[in-house]
Amino acid sequence: MAVQKKQILNKAYLITGFMFLFAIAIVYKLVQIKFIDGDGYREIAEQGTIKTFEIAANRGSVYTSDGSLLATSVSKFDVRMDVVTVSDKDFEAGIKGLSKSLSKMLGKSAGFYENYIRKARANKNRYLFITRNLSYNDYQKLKTFPIFKLGTYRGGFIVGQRTVREHPIGKIAERAVGYDDYRGKVGIEGSFYEFLRGKNGKRLKQKIAKGQWKPLNDNNEIEPIDGKDIITTIDLNIQDVAHHALLAQLEKFEADHGTVVVMETKTGEVKAISNLGRTSKGTYYEQRNYAIYETYEPGSTFKLMGMVVALEDKVIDTSKVIDTEKGVIYFHGKRVKDSHPGGYGKISAARVFEVSSNVGIVKIVNEHYKDNPNKFIEGLKRMGIDKKIGLPIKGEGIPLIPNPKDKKKWNGLSLPWMAYGYGVELTPLQILTFYNAIANNGEMVKPRFVREIRTQSNVVTKFKKEIINPKICSQSTVDQVKEMMVNVVKRGTATNIYDENFSMAGKTGTGQAEYWTDETKYISSFVGYFPADEPKYSCIVVIHKPNKKLGYYGNIVAAPVFKQIARKIYTETPVQKEITFDSSLATMSKGYDVYYKKANQNYKTVPNVKNMPGMDAISLLENLGFKVSFKGIGKVISQSVKPGMDLKKGKIIILNLS
Repeated sequence: MAVQKKQILNKAYLITGFMFLFAIAIVYKLVQIKFIDGDGYREIAEQGTIKTFEIAANRGSVYTSDGSLLATSVSKFDVRMDVVTVSDKDFEAGIKGLSKSLSKMLGKSAGFYENYIRKARANKNRYLFITRNLSYNDYQKLKTFPIFKLGTYRGGFIVGQRTVREHPIGKIAERAVGYDDYRGKVGIEGSFYEFLRGKNGKRLKQKIAKGQWKPLNDNNEIEPIDGKDIITTIDLNIQDVAHHALLAQLEKFEADHGTVVVMETKTGEVKAISNLGRTSKGTYYEQRNYAIYETYEPGSTFKLMGMVVALEDKVIDTSKVIDTEKGVIYFHGKRVKDSHPGGYGKISAARVFEVSSNVGIVKIVNEHYKDNPNKFIEGLKRMGIDKKIGLPIKGEGIPLIPNPKDKKKWNGLSLPWMAYGYGVELTPLQILTFYNAIANNGEMVKPRFVREIRTQSNVVTKFKKEIINPKICSQSTVDQVKEMMVNVVKRGTATNIYDENFSMAGKTGTGQAEYWTDETKYISSFVGYFPADEPKYSCIVVIHKPNKKLGYYGNIVAAPVFKQIARKIYTETPVQKEITFDSSLATMSKGYDVYYKKANQNYKTVPNVKNMPGMDAISLLENLGFKVSFKGIGKVISQSVKPGMDLKKGKIIILNLS
């Protein structure tokens, strides 16, 4: 008995000892957790319940020079629904009203939405898709719909907010405006992203019930700094004119792609830039920035560069007689041919330029530089033709000017071919910059896309005119080639765009995109300036691969775009106080001359504005006293008030644009 009692006591002592040691271990661990490792555990706990959230800065906007928005950030809302969380009573009381409201806003029938939501409820769907990309106003309206107005917990209303970049004027100048996102940094948005993006802020929040987070205090840890606004040089009216003039011509000639740039002569400010490429369906959109990145063989527009070098070197004067023979000469078995059958015979050097004689310009350059071709190349280089402009927008194409010292690439055809624009490569904007320098009396200025950077009403940075070359050639040469370019329009290759009421000067170009093949493709171009006597704007139009059956010469395909742009802008820089138009009047789609006549008629009834550019139609109707509402961009395809009806000032008229 005593032995048994002793065994029990020993076991009790042993258990008590273990319990005592266990208690000591617990106390030790508690001390360790609280005083030794406490900071680490508290940090782990806080990581699960306290978190730093980034507060996105508002991205700056991009504006035209007259204050219209080109790009801005807007909030878009995606809406889903937790169908399960809604009580039976609330669900049955509101489902029909919700379905009707969704039908009115989103378009499908009320029956569709009721069946859709009931089925989701039966399947216990807690994340049912309702709609996406709602504007702020539509989102606020949706929140008031039956069931949804009960909120997140009773009404199952789930909303996700995103900030997206939008172009309020649509696709116009989209490529030049560019973007800064997953696709990369392109155009103005990409080049000036450091100014536009701002700086994100930070705020501490604590996790509460149902996965919600609330701020720990009223103030942000770091306040966000909004991005700065970019004020471009783009003029919305000129941009609209240039875009639609180019688009109409691309469609007419079924061309592959094209570009147009309008630049202010003295400052280099780019007032309009449009780059349109053809889709597989035959429509056009802002595809790539051809004006800046795409180099091509310019063809006859390069003849101006060669003529300037020859005049500067005094190897010719404008009166020197050049024998163009019968319009065909050969170099190493390769033919140089004039477009005029039989050639032009013996004509002056100035006339060579005016009629764009390939034979004539090749004779001028080859005969005077064949023994020292490097002298001709150096003449081009003195004017900076071999260098990039140095634009802030990324992706500028690299000019190609052959080098006589490169024996592998230079041969007996290089110099004569270069004379009329082959074997050299330039971008449209590089060519325009040279022509603009001639219009600007020899001063070459850098094309400028941005005028200033602002924060609200404060100017942060102002971009001034940059001079690339103060004088690319003598004033005598400038004056001579200016006269030649005026005569190109008056009596040369571009007589089809001549207008006695306002003056233009320029040069046509017809180059081959794919030559010495069975399927020759052409590049049609026209580059020049207006008004001819006091140039205010320079402009280049380049259209690639028009349908040859419809036309491909520069004067037929590209020059009319130049004329339409010049005529529409011309009211700002008139040569004479009154402009007289032809008395014949066709449809509203004939351009500004027809619009001008229409706008100055004494209307008694509602005019027909179908096929008229939207901006012209709106201006015309508002001047007649209408209140105009419109949808879309482009030309007018329909009007709500029929032509011929009585004029009623203050009446609303709705235009649908293409």
